[in-house]
Amino acid sequence: MRDSPIAFGEDISAKMKPQADDQFHWHPAARLFDGQGCAQRPVAQGAAVLQETLSTLCLARAMASAATGFRIGGDGPAPTPGAVPMFETLTGGSTGTPRRIRRTQQSWIASFAVNAGLFGIGPRATVAVLGRLVHSLALYGALEGLHLGAAVHLLDDLRPDRQARALAGAAITHLYATPAQLRLLLARGGGAAPDLRHVLIGGSSLDARLRAKIAAFAPNAAIREFYGAAETSFVTLTDATTPDGSVGRPYPGVVIDIRAGEVWVRSPYLFEGYASDPGSARRDGDWLSVGEMGHWDGGGLVLSGRAGRMFTVADQNVFPEEIEAFLMAQAGVAQAAVIARPDALRGHSILVAVAGDPAREGAILAACRAALGPLKSPKALIWKQDWPVTAAGKTDLAAIERALR
Repeated sequence: MRDSPIAFGEDISAKMKPQADDQFHWHPAARLFDGQGCAQRPVAQGAAVLQETLSTLCLARAMASAATGFRIGGDGPAPTPGAVPMFETLTGGSTGTPRRIRRTQQSWIASFAVNAGLFGIGPRATVAVLGRLVHSLALYGALEGLHLGAAVHLLDDLRPDRQARALAGAAITHLYATPAQLRLLLARGGGAAPDLRHVLIGGSSLDARLRAKIAAFAPNAAIREFYGAAETSFVTLTDATTPDGSVGRPYPGVVIDIRAGEVWVRSPYLFEGYASDPGSARRDGDWLSVGEMGHWDGGGLVLSGRAGRMFTVADQNVFPEEIEAFLMAQAGVAQAAVIARPDALRGHSILVAVAGDPAREGAILAACRAALGPLKSPKALIWKQDWPVTAAGKTDLAAIERALR
């Protein structure tokens, strides 16, 4: 078990945000722009449930609804006001329909204060998000920037190549993105964003090839990955000393306990509960687990995968995430997804869908056999031209499984 207390330098958030710290506020210095650079001012009228007809106006209306609570996207009833300011966001939905989750606004504001100190997010920062606001990572980055006084650019209305140009043209200093979004943005290569100082990456692991591309595109930026979930928010954070294969050390204020291989978390950033169908998260007092399996190695947390995705082949446990991560590191693979199919003889057989260069299949399969062994290695690859993704920018595993039936 590791404990990482909040221990950065001077807490500058109190100087930048004099309002009460249990409710989202539009900081007086904050500015909000769409992908074309058009400014959106604060509005007086909000709504409990907001749709993304125009993301900047949607966000402004959410801020106007902070006192009573809001949700952006999702089906179902409006959020119920609580004794403290609440809001709802959505899970990633990679294995099915996204679930609504309920949070106190303070559970995100607590990490806003940490990130102000860690990354310098405040009135001198210019923050961009690439994804739609129904994705909790994009919503988090946008709300954090407005709350701390930054200039915030919502680039979800731009094609990936135009997003890349906007990052340079608007002198963006801080970027929140998923690996999938960054792969699309950098697919054509070329260009650079020298003003970027921090690239903050969540949603899935970052492979070495994509990291090198990000470093070339943002040569002056620190690339920081974090592991977390919609239910937990930040859990770990990487830095320049993080060992390869690790998702980093505990984020400030987080305590991690490994129980029989399962990762349990205690922190001020946890969600209140599901507002729709029950999800995978389980509680034990102040502790929470989303079913992630992992272990400590060299001071960093190494994840095996979600217990809910694990399957067996000839009585050997197989985590799809391990195979997917290996495939994503191979030349010729842009995307990968592992699906288990029942097999009467061996328990399950492995199906692998990939996007990229089919001419590389022989070399990729040989590399899998050498590194993963025969039980975990696919016998063939299924190449897909159109790769399904969720609103969160993650691979839509449910859609791939339906296509492979």
